[in-house]
Amino acid sequence: MLAWMRWCTLSKSPPALARALTSMTSGSHSPPDMSEGQLPIHVNNVRNKLRAIVGVSTNWSDHLQAMNERKALHTLLAKSQADLPPRRMKDSYIEVILPLGSQPELREKYLNVHNSVRFGRILEDLDSLGVLICYTHTKNEAVQRSPLSIVTALVDKIDLCKKVIYPDSDIKFTVNVSWVGKTSMEVKMHMLQLHDGVYSRVLDATFVMVARDPENKRPAFVNPIIPEGPEEEQIFKHGQLNKMRRVDFSTASLLKMAPTAEERTIIHDIFLNTLDTRTVSFRSRVLPPSSVWMEDAKLKGLEICHPQERNIFNRIFGGFLMRKAYELGWATACSYGGSRPYVVAVDDIMFQRPVEIGSLLLLSAQVCYTEKYYIQVRVHSEVYDSNTREHNTTNVFHFSFMSESEVPQIVPKTYGESMLYLDGKRHFDATLKGTKDAQNPNAIP
Repeated sequence: MLAWMRWCTLSKSPPALARALTSMTSGSHSPPDMSEGQLPIHVNNVRNKLRAIVGVSTNWSDHLQAMNERKALHTLLAKSQADLPPRRMKDSYIEVILPLGSQPELREKYLNVHNSVRFGRILEDLDSLGVLICYTHTKNEAVQRSPLSIVTALVDKIDLCKKVIYPDSDIKFTVNVSWVGKTSMEVKMHMLQLHDGVYSRVLDATFVMVARDPENKRPAFVNPIIPEGPEEEQIFKHGQLNKMRRVDFSTASLLKMAPTAEERTIIHDIFLNTLDTRTVSFRSRVLPPSSVWMEDAKLKGLEICHPQERNIFNRIFGGFLMRKAYELGWATACSYGGSRPYVVAVDDIMFQRPVEIGSLLLLSAQVCYTEKYYIQVRVHSEVYDSNTREHNTTNVFHFSFMSESEVPQIVPKTYGESMLYLDGKRHFDATLKGTKDAQNPNAIP
């Protein structure tokens, strides 16, 4: 099976990645060690550090006053990127420990019914780490509070290297800024778990963060980064290629461009395969054996956005949104495949607009593509304004799951569903077959 081959290949990563700070996608290069003896941060202290950097209160009742005080920090913003001192990749390095093995009291929050770690909780931790590492990169020792509002713009990719994350072994995250534009930063994160005294790689993640002014209204400049040595230069170059790839992928979106000739043939073949041979009609459709109509493979959910789930800027925490979307996507894959699904990859999560406290968050998960043991799930997130009765999209999530047994083929019926099918296939191909990142040596052709 393709999935088992993929996990087997990834699990052979060199132990040196246990101390890696930066890497190409899926560890195609062993990066230089930049740790220089820094002490790890406990995962519970990450949010506290972020509050201290931004200068916000832990009490919801004080949030308006705290945000008003941040307005005065406008004067600390750089007028251009040239006014900011350049930083090295190692300057932003941090290690964060999630001691599930040595501190058992932490396990319940992360434990699922299958006695493994809840991946949704890991998504929350990754989101917080991405923000913290960017504040580390842009830190100005001369000021007490950062004038920047740093938020997650995009989860570019998360590759899983292990099928199961164990709930009774310590986890370590290594994180650093790998590429910088004028107002955006790419962050590489690696998660490792302790087994037999050695940290082995569990996942690699690439996030894109953006810097904005203290009121989170306009872009703000960030410190440039200077690679040191050929390995870092290659990492930085890869970050630039990632940006170009994202632009190309967006330009070719099916919401903007017609399907390719090959894709049109795929859809037409599906259409012909569903025609009723007993009639001569374009409207008479028959579901092929071992198949499911796409309209019958979706689930919906609703979340009331309470203050408890706010971030340091008093909007709903992006990690919470990712966790809820993932859990609904997992339930959809579980219902569709009839067995426990395993997440293989997360791809192309775009944060289109913030979610305000008190919003009604509507989530809709759809199986949009299947191939043998794989299930591609798209989760659409939108907020509903009860006063205007308007719906506005906030996020679109793409998750790749693997089932324990071969799954039915998903079949689109309408043109809109056909576009969802092709979009799902594009993400599946990009994530699992290496077409999105030709430099990934672990990709299966």
